[in-house]
Amino acid sequence: MTDTSALVAVLVGATVLLSLLAAPRRADADGFFAGREGGVAPGLWTLTLSQVTTWIFARSLMNAAILGYYYGIMGTLAYAAYYGSFLTGGLIVARLRAEGATSVQDWLSGRFGGAGTGAYNIVIALRLLSEVFANLLVVGLIAAALLPQAEAATVAVVATGLFAFAYAAWGGLSAALRTDVVQMALFGAVLVAATVMLLLSDGFSLEAALTAEGTAGPRQGWVLLAVAALQVFSYPAHDPVMMDRGFLADRRTTSRSFVLAFVISTACIVTFGLFGIQAGIVGGDADLLVAWREMFPPWAYAALLASLLISALSTLDSALASAARLTVEELRLAPRTLAGGRAAMAVFAVAGGALTLWGNQSLFDAVAVSGTASMFLAPVLGVGLLMGRTLPLWSYLVAWAAAMAGAFVYFARGWEAFAFLPDVHKYDLLLGISAGVLVVGFAAALAGARGRSAVPAE
Repeated sequence: MTDTSALVAVLVGATVLLSLLAAPRRADADGFFAGREGGVAPGLWTLTLSQVTTWIFARSLMNAAILGYYYGIMGTLAYAAYYGSFLTGGLIVARLRAEGATSVQDWLSGRFGGAGTGAYNIVIALRLLSEVFANLLVVGLIAAALLPQAEAATVAVVATGLFAFAYAAWGGLSAALRTDVVQMALFGAVLVAATVMLLLSDGFSLEAALTAEGTAGPRQGWVLLAVAALQVFSYPAHDPVMMDRGFLADRRTTSRSFVLAFVISTACIVTFGLFGIQAGIVGGDADLLVAWREMFPPWAYAALLASLLISALSTLDSALASAARLTVEELRLAPRTLAGGRAAMAVFAVAGGALTLWGNQSLFDAVAVSGTASMFLAPVLGVGLLMGRTLPLWSYLVAWAAAMAGAFVYFARGWEAFAFLPDVHKYDLLLGISAGVLVVGFAAALAGARGRSAVPAE
């Protein structure tokens, strides 16, 4: 084991130990599914730091760095734009709660019945699987970069998945909230140390980083910024980790937590993106992890990798807690007991792990596919929730079908059956698909909209 891998192991080991100490010693159904301990809702900073650390997860950090590496500052800013989801998500949650809804599914059920919630829950399940898959994928990439053994990535993926499942299954959402705070504190300390080193290093220029065009030029960064602008309203509503946390505390605390989470997480993403941008400036066409290893002293390289692994753990436990809530409280496929929640977690952990060991290696594809699938929510929530209009079921299903078709086409773009698609960069294709999905969805929603739905008094 090299000095770098040993230091990574120590940092991650400390995180594991502190997470175990922070996890609740006893669990009940209310804590497991609703995050309440002794009937008390989480406070402002617990809620905020949990939001932040579950959204600046390993996949996001790597995406911000990779997009910065290829497309310069525009690539990183394009990914950071997705974090506007905290503002749009906070608006959606506030309006849902004003109408007396206790979840997105509750609101959809009241307007579209079982078909509405069923269609939505399919997208949610896909989102949760993508969370498990993509974060374990980052773990595998890091293990492969650190250790020469061929089986290192597989062992790391399985071990990380098992640990995250173990303490998530012990306390559910209450465990995820507690450990998120610990993991965010450790992540923040590691990121600050690495960032100070970057800013003080001889080869770094903030002006050069903020004007960098990347190894592939900035054009696709602008394209991705346009995609983010189209998806940023619907994106948070299909993320169960964010939406679950929107209904745990009182409205004022919740609203403040969303704003604080936006500020903190956006700053973290842009900061981490600087590491990718700098790698593009000095590392040329080298692999990003290879470029980091050559750019930084061993301790700083280890700190970067440890921060990715810490964020992966934080997201995995929250994704599994949301999977349990979806399966038990929304789908009602298992009893509302600790055993029922743990069984649901096990299914998602195994399925996500299997996808990681078998599936697509493109990290941004997971974001693009789930983000496109979520876009049916833009016309449904925009017209039905914000404008207060009543929508028929057919409008909802047309918007949903268009979004699912768009997501599938993007995912399967390399298949022979889709050879008729225009020969353009995949992000240009994604922008065209996203625009088309919105046009179809809003056309269906506006064509079917009628009257104003009644909103319960505050």
